[in-house]
Order: sequence, then structure tokens, then C-alpha cells
Amino acid sequence: MEAPTAPDPAEPLRRERPPRRRCAGGPAGKPCGPAPRRGGRAGVGGRLARAPRGGHGRSRRRSVAFGPHGPAPRIEEGPPEAVFREVVSFTPAPLRDRYYDKDTSSPISFYFSSLEELLAWRPGEDDGFHVALSPPEGRQPPLRSGRPRTLLCHDMMGGYLDDRFVQGSAAQSPYAFYHWQYVDVFVYFSHHMVTIPPVGWTNAAHRHGVCVLGTFITEWQEGGRQCEAFLAGDERSYQAVADQLVLIAQVLRFDGWLVNIENALSVTAVENMPRFLQYLTTQLHQRVPGGLVLWYDSVISSGQLKWQNELNAHNSVFFDSCDGFFTNYNWQKEHLERMQGLAGGRLADIYVGVDVFARGNVVGGGFDTSKSLELIRTHGFSVALFAPGWVYECLEKKDFFQNQDKFWGLLTSYLPTHSICSLPFVTSFCLGLGTRRVCYGQEEAVGPWYHPGAQEVQPLFGEGGRGRVDMHSCLADAWNGGSSLLLRGAIPPAARAVPVRLFSLQVPAPPKIFLSLVYKLEGPSNVEVALELTTGDVGSCHVGGVSALNAETSSRHSPRPLRVPPTKLARWTGRCGQHLSGGWVQRCYEVSLRGCSLRDLFVTFSRPPGSRAEESFVCRLGELQVVDAESLLSPLPRVQATSVSHVRWQRAPPQGEGPPSGLRLSCTLHWSFLPRHVRCFRVHCGRGAGGASPGSGAPGPEKPTFLGLAFVNQYRVVDLAVAAAEPGQDGRVEFLVEPVPKEGFRVPQAEWDRVAMLYSMPGT
Repeated sequence: MEAPTAPDPAEPLRRERPPRRRCAGGPAGKPCGPAPRRGGRAGVGGRLARAPRGGHGRSRRRSVAFGPHGPAPRIEEGPPEAVFREVVSFTPAPLRDRYYDKDTSSPISFYFSSLEELLAWRPGEDDGFHVALSPPEGRQPPLRSGRPRTLLCHDMMGGYLDDRFVQGSAAQSPYAFYHWQYVDVFVYFSHHMVTIPPVGWTNAAHRHGVCVLGTFITEWQEGGRQCEAFLAGDERSYQAVADQLVLIAQVLRFDGWLVNIENALSVTAVENMPRFLQYLTTQLHQRVPGGLVLWYDSVISSGQLKWQNELNAHNSVFFDSCDGFFTNYNWQKEHLERMQGLAGGRLADIYVGVDVFARGNVVGGGFDTSKSLELIRTHGFSVALFAPGWVYECLEKKDFFQNQDKFWGLLTSYLPTHSICSLPFVTSFCLGLGTRRVCYGQEEAVGPWYHPGAQEVQPLFGEGGRGRVDMHSCLADAWNGGSSLLLRGAIPPAARAVPVRLFSLQVPAPPKIFLSLVYKLEGPSNVEVALELTTGDVGSCHVGGVSALNAETSSRHSPRPLRVPPTKLARWTGRCGQHLSGGWVQRCYEVSLRGCSLRDLFVTFSRPPGSRAEESFVCRLGELQVVDAESLLSPLPRVQATSVSHVRWQRAPPQGEGPPSGLRLSCTLHWSFLPRHVRCFRVHCGRGAGGASPGSGAPGPEKPTFLGLAFVNQYRVVDLAVAAAEPGQDGRVEFLVEPVPKEGFRVPQAEWDRVAMLYSMPGT
């Protein structure tokens, strides 16, 4: 059977059909004011056709209003802003239940419970929310280097909890994983037949160079029936299932599958299982670079469901048909010894299972998991840690971060790390959660939030300056996001400085790099804080001048001073050398290199001149950047063609015993941009100036309200408070889409794309 064709993953998913409606919404908690109506008729299906931009910063905008007799085009002069008309209707645009929360219409992660659902799936517009921003970042050593690996199998309370909300939620005490530098493979596990990893997990893992697998599982009698349906027939049946699994991974940009058959198989079905695995693995390798298919130790070659707790003659046929083997958990030392003789040159492809809950006859789990890892590593195997969320499920939630750090700290000597190998490298240390939101030192919103996909690259926890420095994430303050990295320690009297390794890199150095560190010292301290960079021996490595950058020296980017620095460079250096709000300080440096490889990034704490006593310090790191200077010379593309669809209007609940106070608006924004240029998009809402005409494009007097983050070219606005339009008047709302460049600077608001909507009440 010919495999379905996936869209080009570099392009946004094509829509299956035109959206029925186009419109926009208003700021959360701030009703948007009405504006006088300016002619034209509006209906529920208004759609804008935007003219190309050109001329001297002005464009001709075409606003199309749909009435009962078709479109009524109206041409207006004005700034490049799309304008939509909408008549409020309380009949919502249809949304597919699988993809959206039934109460709020917020996008949610999805799965398939049957073969019928799997085989019926075709990529469509709704899947756009679930596409990962990019493949895994480059890493060293590569996954297939032969070094024993670490797999984390995330199984928590059935799966799809707070992490199911694609755009985040207001969860107060969610589970978070952040020790990514010790992990090579992440598996999202649930008991749904086709468990598709929530895209937030995929984005966080890929940012750290970790590959992500979904789970294909069958269980019990129903599982046996499903297996018979696709394995007991001819090859077309199992190839159709494999093709769909490959297509899902390809379109949504995750990296493969754990196959877990937890039911007995008939003679015909078990004979076809290795063929299914071989076909699935071959097709995945062709379509998903770095793709991985693993088999779980369950069924044996006779078709019996009989866990072996090892690779042996009863299950090796499955190991030989895919990329790796995940053993059951009740093994002992003798199982490991026997497997060494069977694995051949594939020791690292055997993932020895460790149940952190320590169920059954296991070597060690919980805080004694290191006992299992010690044996596994001694025999040269990879390890599969099952359900390390034990620290969240079984211990006190209030102590979660301490317990999480303790658990992984006990394992670090058995968990080899991997290195970052691409630039730019930018992180604010955000965990993807917080008690408030901060943007470059300015508080944006107060209240709990949780968005796994917003997690930034995390450091090498446990490096701690040879025991002199305690390092952990802290939600109490942040420079950008919801958390920062807190380092607390002391410089002993005999030491001049204490270095703390934050990141391991293996990056061929460009001729010139810029480095930046945002930090603040808490309490009185004379300790000096600096970045330290080590280089590898690549031929003859020459390090040229190392100089400080600040806003005044930003034009010095080449041997000759630049009279007007490139726009991106000027923005990147705009805060360098300055004391910023909240007590933060940013230090920037320029380094010239030739024939070098970047290796390690340290933050170093040095004693002040003349000091001989122990010097204590508490330092908070807010952001760290390493940027190729060349990348700051090219212009940043603009977000374009923002449009709106899938509108839902609701009456706002009354305040007290009074009448309804306004409207609630939900809708989907779409725009055009190549995601490879950005870390994410920030979506805002603003209201137009009261009395402004639809063609004026004048921004409102208030600062736009931040709505949320997007990691694809679309965003679902949910339940915004919007003022009801008065009779004879239009309400006006605006949305703004801000790109966040990979190089880590702020794009001015004038360069965000915006879309406005005029709306009126029925019969007015």
C-alpha cells in the first residue's frame, strides 16, 4: 500500500478547507471600547484579502464584508493592518472535539484509542497546534554513537494531565522535569493505543537535543482483537498501520515509537510482528531523521505474553527487527550477565528497565535507584528509567523541587551528559512554569502558569563548584519567564575564585562571538561575577582580544568601527553594561577566535582585591547568551498575513445580580513566518483608540496585554473579555504577534504584525 504523503515540515500545514469565519478578539480582563461604525455590511463569514505591502511604508488594504448577497469589497488607504468585520453570533464555529477542550475551546493534546481512529487520521489544520517547533537540536555525542544511553519513560497517572493544554494552563503545582542534560531519549507513556506526546514535551526535549517517542500499546482482550485485525492478514494491513504511525511522527515532528504489545498473539500475528517492526523501522528512518523504534519485553516468539526481564532466544527476533529493546523490570545480576553474550555489538541498544516505584522483585527504586544503575552501567547497557515522577506522585508536593534534585543528584555519576553543538545558544533558565510572568525584568502578569514547551535550556545541575556552591531553580524571581537559576555558596580563604560549570558545548567557534550574562547579587557582597569560556584543542586555537560591549560600543563589530550598526546587533547590545530594573545587571563580551572549539561555559565567583576571609554570596542568573556575531548582521523577517478563524462568542457572566457585563471571545490566529528564525512568538491584545476609524490603524493608548506564547504559526485566543458594541457602533479589538528571535533580543512593537476586528451586535 502506498504510504500517505506528509506536508513539508518546514511549511505550515495546509488547511483542508477554508475556515468559515475570520475575526479577532480583545484584551483579557479589559473590555475593548466601541468605535463608530463606518458603513459596509458585516456577516458571520467575513474574510480579509490583504494586498501586498509596498511603496513608502503604506499599503492599500482590502477589507471584505460578507453580506447576504456575497462579498462587498471596500478599498481604504492606511497602515499595513488587516481589518475584519464580524457580526456577533452565539452559534459557535464548529471545532473537532478531539483537538479542543470542550469547555474552553483551548487546544489540547490528542491520542487514538483504536485502529479505526488511527487509520482514519489525515493531517489537517487542527494538527498545526501540535507540530513541534524544530527537530532535536544537534548534540555530542550523537545518539547512535554507541555510548550507553539514558531513556526516561514518563508514565504519570494515566497521562494527558495539565500537560495536555498545548498553550499552557494555570496549574498551581504541576510536575516538571528539567534534568535534560542527563537524558538521551524521552518516551511519553499512557494506556491509550496510540499515545502521541504532547507537543510541549517535544519542544522542551528537542531544545535539549533529546529525542521523543510516542507509545503504540495494545492490552488485554481488546488489544488481542486489534492485533489480529492488522497482523493476522496480509502485509498491506500491517503496513497501513506502520505508515500512519510514521506519518504522525513526521508531521508532528517527534522521533518515533515504543511498541508495547501486552496481550497474547496468534501464530499468524506473531509471525508478522517482526515484519511489522522491520517495515515500521525502515519507513521511519527514511522519513524522520534520527528516528527510533523500540520494542518492550512482553510477548515472546511463541505468541505468549511472558515477560522475560532480559533479552534471550525467546524475544531476540523482535530486537533484531528494530532499533532497541526495553526490558521488563524484575531482573537480577545474572540476567545482565547472560545478555552480554547475546547483544553482540549492540549493548547500548538494550535499555534495561528500572521501575522507580520499585514494584516487584527489583534491585533498587526510589532514592535507591542508583543501586540498579550501578549494575546496569557495570555491564555496559543503556538504562530505561520508568516513572521517575515517583518523586511527585508519592512525596510531598511542597517539597517537589528538593526531592527532584535529590533523586537526580544521586544518579549523576551513572548518567553521562551530552553537549550543545550549535549557536546561537540562549537561555533564561525558565522551567516553563511560575507564580508570575516576567519579560526582561518587567512583570507582565501575576498568577500561576504552566507551559512545558516554554521551558528553556537547563544547566548541568549537580556541577556545583566541587561542592562549594548549591545550584537550583527558583521561582521567587525571574528575568525572563517564570524562574531563574539561584547559586548560593562561598569562596574559601585558600581559593581565589570558585568556578561553576553551567553547560557543556562542542561547537566549532566562528571568528567572532558575543557573550552576555544577566545576573544579580542578593544582599551585600563584594564578590565579582564573570563568565568563563573554555576552548578545545582544534589544531592551533588562537583566542584574540576579549573586550566588553555596552550600548555605546555596539558599533564596534568589525576591524573598522561601523557608523551605523546593523539593526539586530544594535538591539542585541542595547542593554549591555547597564544596571537594569529589579537590580539585574547585564554584561556583554566580544571574543575573536581562530581555529577553536567552544567547550564549557562557567560562571566564576572571585573574591574582591585584598580579601583573605571566606566570602559568601547569593547570585541569581537571569539569562546567558552565546551568539555568532555573523548571525546579527542579517535582517530578521517579519511576521505577515495574520488572519483569524474559528470564532466563538459567549455572553460574559453577570457581575453580582446585574445584567451580563459584556462578551467573551475565542478565536484562532494564523500568520506567516519561517519558525527556524525564532524561539517562539508572543501574542498580545490591544484595543483601538476610541473613535478611531477602521482605516486609521491607530494603536490604542494602553500597552498591549500579553496573552500567551505560540511555538507554531497559530494561536487560540480563549475567553477574552470584550465590551458589547453599542447600537449603531462597532467594537474594535486588535491582536499583535511578536516574534522572539533565536538571538535573544526584543523586537520593537512597530515591527510586530497586527490584525484588527470590528464587530457589531445582531440587528444593529
